[in-house]
Amino acid sequence: MASTDKEAAARDVTPSNPRGIPYAPFVDKVEDYVTTRADVEPTLRRFQEMIAKYQFMEQNLQRRVVGLKEKLPDIRKTLETVRFLKLRTSESDPIETTFELNDTLYAKAAIPPTDEVYLWLGANVMLSYPIDEAESLLDSKQQAAKQSLSNCEEDLDFLREQITTMEVAVARVYNWDVVHKRKEKEEEEKEKGKGAEGASGS
Repeated sequence: MASTDKEAAARDVTPSNPRGIPYAPFVDKVEDYVTTRADVEPTLRRFQEMIAKYQFMEQNLQRRVVGLKEKLPDIRKTLETVRFLKLRTSESDPIETTFELNDTLYAKAAIPPTDEVYLWLGANVMLSYPIDEAESLLDSKQQAAKQSLSNCEEDLDFLREQITTMEVAVARVYNWDVVHKRKEKEEEEKEKGKGAEGASGS
């Protein structure tokens, strides 16, 4: 129980961005993460897992950005239509227009002045709203979508920075391992050289 509390506390103090994505650790001194060559593999594996998590989050955010960029023009178009209908008075003549039934199918309609509209809410649900309510609902949805898009783009930039930081960390640990492997090899060759000298001397 105490260990899980400590783990939860450690997670709470991990620095993160406003949406809770944790910062990647910056490896200034490799010795802080790796003390022997036996630590190299687990450390590299842990760093690679972190990169994979960041890349997974990046892919999800990219899909979300695409969805929001498709959704925003629809909301804007619907809001403009509602505002146009709101300007019409009861004395106005009906509007002759075509409206989309399907991607390639349109129908003609005469729209008399109205004080209510029907909005698709998604999941095959359509509701009737007074025009003022519809306008405020669409306006709030548009603002929320813009804010969400801004947050997603900010998070994508943040994730790219974290992935780069982790890739640099992986390279530093790998280079540390190469240097130490080389040193060990040189020491082994020196030992062999000393052993060979000792054997030829006797």
